[in-house]
Amino acid sequence: MEFIIRGDKIKITDAMKDYIEEKLGKLNKYLKDGESVRANVVVKVKNINQIVEITIPLKTIILRSEESQDDFYKAVDKTVDKLERQIRKNKTKLSKHNKTFKEIQISDIEDDKDEPEKIIKHKKIDVKPMNEEEAVIQMELLGHEFYMYMDSEKEKYCVVYKRKDGGYGVLES
Repeated sequence: MEFIIRGDKIKITDAMKDYIEEKLGKLNKYLKDGESVRANVVVKVKNINQIVEITIPLKTIILRSEESQDDFYKAVDKTVDKLERQIRKNKTKLSKHNKTFKEIQISDIEDDKDEPEKIIKHKKIDVKPMNEEEAVIQMELLGHEFYMYMDSEKEKYCVVYKRKDGGYGVLES
């Protein structure tokens, strides 16, 4: 696995780099062609918290995790654990589409029986034309984390969502 590690408002020491590489190295057992996989790691500092963000783009899926802790090493541990859980949790889904997801070795992942695998609710909605600001207000009024709407200017389906940093994002079709 190739590592691209950078710091945002923090200098990455050799010890930090070695720790990240060691922890991410344990994910190699899940990847068939680990040498060609690139892991992008960003370490940030916000107040007293260390934020570690890891993104591993594969050919057909993107594995991503972010964790904020007061200790850098705890943040790395939790972020890598989240990535490993993502792979384990989606084992069944990935094995159903084994032809599509060839870069993950499904046989090396043990079953996690305590994770639910079924969609438990379907909801039909009326998508109304509005602008981004109106969609944010509607989302806040409903108390949701995201809201789907038709952008009245672009005439596209969009989703507005709350970001972890407190801001908002928009996804367009």
